[in-house]
Amino acid sequence: MTGYYVIIGLSMLVSWLVSARLKSKFEHYSQVHLRNGMSGKEVAEKMLRDNGIHDVQVISVPGQLTDHYNPANKTVNLSEGVYMQRNAAAAAVAAHECGHAVQHAVGYSMLQLRSKLVPLVSISSNLMQFVLIAGIVLMSATQTIDNPNGNTTVLAIGVAMFALTTLFAFVTLPVEYDASNRAMKWLKDTGTVTSEEFVGVKDSLTWAARTYLVAALGSLAQLLYWASMLMGRRD
Repeated sequence: MTGYYVIIGLSMLVSWLVSARLKSKFEHYSQVHLRNGMSGKEVAEKMLRDNGIHDVQVISVPGQLTDHYNPANKTVNLSEGVYMQRNAAAAAVAAHECGHAVQHAVGYSMLQLRSKLVPLVSISSNLMQFVLIAGIVLMSATQTIDNPNGNTTVLAIGVAMFALTTLFAFVTLPVEYDASNRAMKWLKDTGTVTSEEFVGVKDSLTWAARTYLVAALGSLAQLLYWASMLMGRRD
């Protein structure tokens, strides 16, 4: 299991570094106040109106980095800071979440696929670690001279479950990048932010997207490790 712990450790380290950089970027661009004086809430509401979306509500939710779009009840949920603040970072987050609302409204295929995977991924993510451990124990307990790999059925199920969560992570990438692209295009085309403010918006969203990329690559690395275990590798 040494290789697995190395993968986990490296993934956590890279994730921490990217998250720390993202936090630093947002803190920096939170000091770049919008010349038009619009709050995150006002930016979100304007983007929705400009895209002909009138059935989505913009609401405030507690916490930090809790911003999200909920397709079930059609709400753009902005953290308290983003909801009230009038800076480039808040504009970036608000517009990004509205990008998801636009995806929902136009039937963006990758968002639809991601939504369909959610129930399956929820089950898999809760059970796969137990299944993987049980699979390793069973495989080790059933090894014989004639069958050196032992019974790999349970481990194969665990690997399949992990593969589903990895697929979900990679499907999430185009969804997040597309939402950011929609946000940046709208902010720039409508003149909601100045050219100087747009630099902050783009930089913030670029680093936010990298957190999803790191998560996807980390998941893939773990999947490859478990797949190698399934094929008989023991380190």
